[in-house]
Amino acid sequence: MSDDYDVVVIGGGPGGYVAAIRAAQLGLRTAVVERDAVGGICLNWGCIPSKALLKNAEVLGYMRRAKEFGITFDNLRWDMGKAIDRSRQVVNRLTKGVEFLLKKNKVDLFIGTGYVTSPNQVEVQADGRKLTTKNILVATGARSRNLPGLTIDGKSVITSREALELRDMPESIVIVGAGATGVEFAYIYQMYGSHVTLLEMMPHVLPLEDEEISKALEESFAKHGIKMRTETRVDGIDIVDGKVTLRATTPKGPEQMICDKVLVAVGVQANSDGMGLEALGVETNRGFLKRDERMATNVPGIYAIGDVTGPPLLAHVASHQGKIAVEAMAGQETPAIDYEMMPRCTYCLPQVASMGITEAEAIKRGHQVKVGRFPFRAIGKAIAIGETEGLVKIVTDAKHGELLGAHMIGPEVTEMLAELSLAKASELTASEIGELVHAHPTLSEALMEAALDVDGSAIHV
Repeated sequence: MSDDYDVVVIGGGPGGYVAAIRAAQLGLRTAVVERDAVGGICLNWGCIPSKALLKNAEVLGYMRRAKEFGITFDNLRWDMGKAIDRSRQVVNRLTKGVEFLLKKNKVDLFIGTGYVTSPNQVEVQADGRKLTTKNILVATGARSRNLPGLTIDGKSVITSREALELRDMPESIVIVGAGATGVEFAYIYQMYGSHVTLLEMMPHVLPLEDEEISKALEESFAKHGIKMRTETRVDGIDIVDGKVTLRATTPKGPEQMICDKVLVAVGVQANSDGMGLEALGVETNRGFLKRDERMATNVPGIYAIGDVTGPPLLAHVASHQGKIAVEAMAGQETPAIDYEMMPRCTYCLPQVASMGITEAEAIKRGHQVKVGRFPFRAIGKAIAIGETEGLVKIVTDAKHGELLGAHMIGPEVTEMLAELSLAKASELTASEIGELVHAHPTLSEALMEAALDVDGSAIHV
């Protein structure tokens, strides 16, 4: 049995399902082949359930600080199992929402593994159905990979996938990798009472962020009791009677760490193997599919988006790439993506958000740099809600006033990033951002004050 489509999308994650809906809006007959649940890893086992758990951890953190707000009580108890249940309820609601949107837009959904038999045909391996199509969009994402000396067994050595189902908190856990995933789980486990050690090979946690922001997060984590070992390499592990002994090389020499579980939060490989692409000659780079600005691979009719194409591994990047890919299929002009200016968010507390290049990178590229900073401890709303950690930092080119980057750590900064993205897209200067009236009292006043501080004009500091 066969069907004729304009585009078949393999993978129903945030790149795939968004691309499918946009394709349908453009009048293309569209199908999605998904081997598990629509929404992909992000919705089912990543972005969404982890944010639900982070909210639980935030509420628990407020309970621990209740006396600051004039609230006292006895016998505080918590149940991680209930938190897991709530996160799954959130996921189920959103998954059903995506299924509804696909149906509403008349996108055909096939459950099974997609195998590319030719540039114009996809086989749904669950039932052998063959879908004939003008275009194929590969949006199959990526998966965790084993590190040398650190084999994932799903029990003692786990990934974020297993962590999102873990109903009983380990007494102690070592988290390998202090990127966004690592620091988010470090915060969750610490708030729920685990003893957390965070390992990172680079000199600071969140190593891709501006160093000033990374250091601020390290200070905050240290106050919470999270142990951090930077410039540290994992050499291997031993598991005896359910206890893990992790061997590492630190700047001070070899060190052994004994814990109940190890969470591996670093290292992924593309889901590009075993789906017929190799036989068709689709070019790869370390397993990640190579694509151009229109998301086209080297094989005509085959496109690729999202994590299967490599960094940046961000859901909103995949969604944007998906729209560009199907618009290209429809013959529309597609603007190139400025990946440096893509928003980047980390949802531990305090939150971290950034876009553009760091101060160090700006200097390295030869810019004459002017920087504006403003601390949340001087913002009335932040003081009122009891969240004064952090700052806003804006990096500009001194000669032209161009916004080169913005880096924030503090309360709800991930919600404040869009204004700066819009400012960059509109080619606004820091002084123009500073001239914009921001409502008082709001956290976003920190953006205005940091922009004014570029020229030394901040008011409240």
